[in-house]
Amino acid sequence: MSEVHVMDHPLIQHKIGVIRRKDIGSRDFRAMIGEIAAFMCYEATRDLKLQDVEIETPICKTVVKELSGKKMAIVPILRAGIGMVDGILNMIPAAKVGHIGLYRDPETFEPVEYFCKLPADCGEREVFVVDPMLATGGSCSAAIQMLKDKGVKNIRFMCIIAAPEGVARMQEEHPDVDLYIGALDDHLDEHKYIVPGLGDAGDRIFGTK
Repeated sequence: MSEVHVMDHPLIQHKIGVIRRKDIGSRDFRAMIGEIAAFMCYEATRDLKLQDVEIETPICKTVVKELSGKKMAIVPILRAGIGMVDGILNMIPAAKVGHIGLYRDPETFEPVEYFCKLPADCGEREVFVVDPMLATGGSCSAAIQMLKDKGVKNIRFMCIIAAPEGVARMQEEHPDVDLYIGALDDHLDEHKYIVPGLGDAGDRIFGTK
């Protein structure tokens, strides 16, 4: 069974409280999404492997730690996932970025693919799939299955707000993918929006509503 990590860092919780407010403007909302993603990346990479490397400081030679193992890639689910990318790249500038485009059919609530572009060596990387919201879990699950079908084996999922229904679906359909969540909310309403949530993250990031 996948591990579910709900962030308890005070700064993450404070910033999530700010973006929940309906009166925050798109510019501030967008900036805050990036900041939250950076803090979450810090927490979600605690178990990355290190190796010893000998270097020379201005004073003498010494042994320091640097990241070892697989390189990383960030794959946002379009369009809202784009809002998290820059914050993560600020923490891991060498990461490659792919994109998966999905939209939710308004009748069936199931995801429909319209775009997929990944780094050529994505199968050799530790891949972070990112989307601000995990609601029904349909889009996230479909995106991760697309990655698996293309040979990606090391996948983590990061979202800012999740509903219990989406978490349960992810654990059932992808028990090998760990989840990193900023806040675990109460439930989905009849329109499949997260309650209390923050509304449509894509519209709020891009000012389209």
